[in-house]
Amino acid sequence: MNRPTWRIGTRLLLAQALVLVAAILTAAVIAALVGPPIFHAHMLRADRAPDPSERMHVEEAYRTASAISLGLAVAAALLIALLVTWYLTRRFQTPLTDMTRAATAMAGGRYDARVPVGDAGPEMDSLAAAFNSMAGELARTEETRRRLLSDLAHELRTPVATLAAYLEGLEDGVTPWNDDTRTLLADQVHRLGRLAGDIDAVSRAEEGRLSLEPAPVSVADLVDTAVRAQQGAYAAKGVALGVAGGPPVTIEADESRLLQVLTNLLDNARRHTPEHGSVSIDWDHANHSVTIRVTDTGDGIPAAQLPHIFERFYRGDTARDREHQGSGIGLTISRAIATAHGGSLDATSGGAGAGSSLILTIPTSRAR
Repeated sequence: MNRPTWRIGTRLLLAQALVLVAAILTAAVIAALVGPPIFHAHMLRADRAPDPSERMHVEEAYRTASAISLGLAVAAALLIALLVTWYLTRRFQTPLTDMTRAATAMAGGRYDARVPVGDAGPEMDSLAAAFNSMAGELARTEETRRRLLSDLAHELRTPVATLAAYLEGLEDGVTPWNDDTRTLLADQVHRLGRLAGDIDAVSRAEEGRLSLEPAPVSVADLVDTAVRAQQGAYAAKGVALGVAGGPPVTIEADESRLLQVLTNLLDNARRHTPEHGSVSIDWDHANHSVTIRVTDTGDGIPAAQLPHIFERFYRGDTARDREHQGSGIGLTISRAIATAHGGSLDATSGGAGAGSSLILTIPTSRAR
């Protein structure tokens, strides 16, 4: 069954009219039942009792005056109700109409639609602000989706084109089947497999489906393991890797997950630090949490890019990042792991060419 689709002004007017009618009927009934007997009693107690015909005329005049007064009151009340309804309708319907128009535009793919935050009251203003915040988040999500599709297309294009070219060459007999060909094809298949694994990893991380196995972990041992695993790659590039150290402290966390985070941070710092540069790692303990900092003297992060570096597949300088073999999701996964531990992962930088610091904060014990 179809429900009536009355505008808010009509509904407000009907609601006020019902309240007004109920009040008028109540007043009329009370006036009709209580007023005349009281007036009649006063007439009988008057100093000079009127004769019956005069008393009847006076009481009739009283009833007529009461009816006229009540009628004028009804007319005035209806006029006031109409004015109040018009005012409230203008006050509430304008932002609601703007919001409906903006929502329709967003449904059509225009994610830049916004509604003004006016003077329709704190509730409507809060609703408008929440709508604009939602619209902004949807716009960022859509931009991320488009960038994700673009990056995926780029990442897939090279290995697929290479595989297609070599398979065609093998079929035509132009390319011989030897160890070099097998190795190259295997590398391209591995690259595709790694891309699929990265997509699955970032999806699980962003949806909060990471499994953690917390246990007591020494921060010093954790850092030492991560640094020893990276020393060969740092030496090959000519970048110094040092450990500034910190106080002895043990935390309750998933060691393998945190090792994954530190590996990502150190690998990211190495990729963006030029030859003869340096990377250092240190930590401290305060306020029931441990803060681990990875600081480099590398490319730095421009202020405009700093808020976006933890977004999946974000590339501030696409050509540079592809040259450095970055997949664009390491920091996304790292922040998700930090969040799953009840901590955080942030970045600071003095700007392009001024180096940067990635700051991992983990509580010493997990909330039960």
